[in-house]
Amino acid sequence: MGSVEEKIDLDSDEEIPFSVSQSTNKMHSLSFEPSRHILAHPQFSASWVIRKVNRVSVLRSIYIVLIKAKINVLLPFGPLAILLHYFTKLHGLVFVFSLIGIIPLAERLGYVTEQLACYTGPTVGGLLNATFGNATEMIISIYALKNGMIRVVQQSLLGSILSNMLLVLGCAFFSGGLVHHQKVQIFNKATALVNSGLLLMAVMCILFPAVLQFTHTEVHKGKSEIALSRVTSIVMLIAYASYLFFQLKSQNNLYSEVGDNDEADDEEVPEINPWEASGWLAMLTLLISLLSGYLVDEIQGASDSMNMPVAFISVILLPIVGNAAEHASAIMFAMKDKLDITIGVAIGSSTQISMFVIPFCVIVGWIMGAPMDLNFQLFETATLFITVVVVAFMLQEGQSNYFKGLMLILCYIIVAASFFVHIDPTKG
Repeated sequence: MGSVEEKIDLDSDEEIPFSVSQSTNKMHSLSFEPSRHILAHPQFSASWVIRKVNRVSVLRSIYIVLIKAKINVLLPFGPLAILLHYFTKLHGLVFVFSLIGIIPLAERLGYVTEQLACYTGPTVGGLLNATFGNATEMIISIYALKNGMIRVVQQSLLGSILSNMLLVLGCAFFSGGLVHHQKVQIFNKATALVNSGLLLMAVMCILFPAVLQFTHTEVHKGKSEIALSRVTSIVMLIAYASYLFFQLKSQNNLYSEVGDNDEADDEEVPEINPWEASGWLAMLTLLISLLSGYLVDEIQGASDSMNMPVAFISVILLPIVGNAAEHASAIMFAMKDKLDITIGVAIGSSTQISMFVIPFCVIVGWIMGAPMDLNFQLFETATLFITVVVVAFMLQEGQSNYFKGLMLILCYIIVAASFFVHIDPTKG
């Protein structure tokens, strides 16, 4: 019985919710609830929005790709260039705005390519980087080919190689040398020499059609150099495919040794999923294609309005825009004392353009019926040859410092000045 009474007492204690003290407490709590709600409401709504944005994957990927990066402040220049193209005749301004508008698109294209490569194996990732690493140059070149501007294609691709090898690498060596002036920066000499060898092969392939035309020793005038260029382009593409296989499969240890050490410090975690990356890849490619059309259309008008040679615009201005992303990343990695990545960005990009993009454009021109060839004319070919030799000498020690960087930058200034006073002997 005692136990039953205790139970009843306990139950009765639990079931007295309306005691004076409890009721007053509840009344106090109720009286303060509205004020707490008002104070907490802004924070609650903000956190709710953030949670919702994080949950909605599409909104999150839009934020990451189009808003998060600081370089995206330049995105409005693209639509402005299109508006100016239709409503004004300011060719120089349309050209400049198109150039500026392509810069963030090219950088974001490189970003989503890297994001997609995180989900693929090294082989597919390498092919993605090879294909989309210089997508901006390829798209501009295809538009120019479509308009019959073969010399613009040749000079812009040549300018991309010169810009990467002299300006990008020079600025990286210079900034890295200043930050780490107390020591000598070193990089993997073996990979640099392989790239130098490929660049020398590219120079050889470009040199022979120019010499053939200059010496007037063609079997069929006007046809032999185009036929030679097309056969040589196929050989160059085979050589580049073999290089990719050598890099990613056969001699993977040679190339991944340093990469593994760098990745151990800061391993990249993808920020968007593969489907989003694929969608952005297609969308950004279309946007660059759209803006490239306006850019190519305004080259001649910009040359006339700004009193600037087309050769200078093609060799100097267009490549600086196409290489803006490489320029920034190469300098950043050099300042972090990761010169192997810097070499991969600058020299690797030059190798891609010379051994993949240039022969690819020749084959595309062949399909389109455009007489695109490897005859870059003697002045341009000589400039490329001297540049490759100078850079090869700079890389043979496997060391860098700010003075080497300064020399490369000064060499690029000489090249830019040369093309500013250079008159293209051909029209196309």
